[in-house]
Amino acid sequence: MKLEDQDIVVQDIDYLGIIAGIIDKMHLVELIDTLIPSHQLEIVTTGMEVKAMILNCMGFLTSPLYLFSKFFEDKPVEHLLGKKIQSN
Repeated sequence: MKLEDQDIVVQDIDYLGIIAGIIDKMHLVELIDTLIPSHQLEIVTTGMEVKAMILNCMGFLTSPLYLFSKFFEDKPVEHLLGKKIQSN
C-alpha cells in the first residue's frame, strides 16, 4: 500500500494529553466512580465528567458552561476521554 492510498488524520492534543495521562495514572475517574454510584440512564460516568471538566479548565477558557461542548469540538476526544466518548 502506498502512502498516497492511506487516509491519515492528524489531530493536535497539545498539553491536554499530558494532563489526561496524569488523571489516568492517578485513577481519578475510577475513584470518583466508586464514590458516586452511576445511574441507569447515564451515558458518561461522573468520573469521566470530572476529567472532561479538568481538561476544559486547563484549556484556560473563560467561556460559560453552556459552551462546554464547543471546547471539545476540535479535540481528539476518543484519545483524551475514551473510545466510547464523542464530542457531539
